[in-house]
Amino acid sequence: MSSPGSDVTDVEDVLDEPAHEAAPVAERPPARSWRTRADFIAIALIAVVSVTASVLTWAFSDARATTSVTGPSSWEPLPEVTTLPPSLAEVWRAKSGASLSPVVVQTASKDTGEEKPSTVVTGDGGTVHGRDPLTGDVRWSYERDLPLCVVSTGWGRAMALYSKGTNCSELTSLDGVTGERRAQRNGDAEPGTALLNEGSHLITTGSKFVEVYRRDDLVRSLEYGALRAIVNPNKQPRAGCTYGSVAVTTGRFAMVERCPDDASDRVTILKPNPDKSDEPKVFGSPLTGAKNVQVVAVTEKLVAVAAPGPSRLLIFDAESGNQVGEAPLDIPEADFADPPSHVARVFTTKTNAFWFSGSRTVALSLETLTPLWTAEGALGAGTTLAGRAVIPVKEGLRVYEQATGAVVGTIRLNREGHTGPVQLATAGPVVLEQRGGTLVALR
Repeated sequence: MSSPGSDVTDVEDVLDEPAHEAAPVAERPPARSWRTRADFIAIALIAVVSVTASVLTWAFSDARATTSVTGPSSWEPLPEVTTLPPSLAEVWRAKSGASLSPVVVQTASKDTGEEKPSTVVTGDGGTVHGRDPLTGDVRWSYERDLPLCVVSTGWGRAMALYSKGTNCSELTSLDGVTGERRAQRNGDAEPGTALLNEGSHLITTGSKFVEVYRRDDLVRSLEYGALRAIVNPNKQPRAGCTYGSVAVTTGRFAMVERCPDDASDRVTILKPNPDKSDEPKVFGSPLTGAKNVQVVAVTEKLVAVAAPGPSRLLIFDAESGNQVGEAPLDIPEADFADPPSHVARVFTTKTNAFWFSGSRTVALSLETLTPLWTAEGALGAGTTLAGRAVIPVKEGLRVYEQATGAVVGTIRLNREGHTGPVQLATAGPVVLEQRGGTLVALR
């Protein structure tokens, strides 16, 4: 107890006073456990949907329908050929309906940098094979469940163009030695296209549309003609034209154009524009004064165009497009039709260009593009072996001196009833003949 007069409250008094009420706290609902039957069902459904989506994506993807078997990273170099063989016999053959002529991959030597043949590429159905030139054994393969449009080569790679729908749209590059897949690109090339390598670009052909892809990454660097999707109108030089034959060289190509307002065919010389793919750089586009012409050869300086009525070769300056020459041709009028896949059938050496007109082969000087000599009864443009020109004829292979056209001799062959065109190439000591949809190796 406190003393009388004290103002200190007695402890008991304090205890007897009512306590201050605390602020009411909102009552939280009890935590709900997620481990219920409904939760487990929901999670299971999500998992099933995810797995199903992944399976369906894989099942219908391009990867699901692609098979790639690669090979070793190097092969023994092919033996050099210094003398002509006295005879040739078949050593192997393979179906290759997707090749317009024998496809031989050139690989640079690690020691000298010189490019030499290393692999023969065949394409048929949906399968591309890299083969040993000497035996035909398959070194690597690449297969899709799509039909091949064409196989070709460029920059040490095999180029395979597949059709997915109505056009040839799926372009894949494959390492020529190992078969490993490299750059791929979707395009819009026409059926029946060729793939032409001009050194730094790959060109498709067509009657109304042409595409050009840059090397290595296959980025589109030119669209020419009837564009499927016009982003910037009025960028193309002419509208409504159709295209004939095409020839290429480093940094440019030439093509025959037939336009509705022109009195004659024209030859257009152009190159890709790296900044604007739909706006090409055109060197010149002169009218030829004739119809049914073929562009047969192009160099950095000149363009040669064969024209009928009368048969003659027109020479144009590759920079300005001005005509600088003309020479007579011993070619029948019946030969003046557009070649298959819009590609002039030409084989080029360091000194000559050999053009197959359809019934004969004309040797042109690479310096002036004027005719030097003509091989009668030819079945194709030909190739070279041991420094001589080798041209296919009915009897087999006729051998010529490149400079003069003097006949050295004939290597007789039995082509087992094949009488159509024959395109040639060599891989070391092996001579390759494209006979329709079959590739035949001779040694």
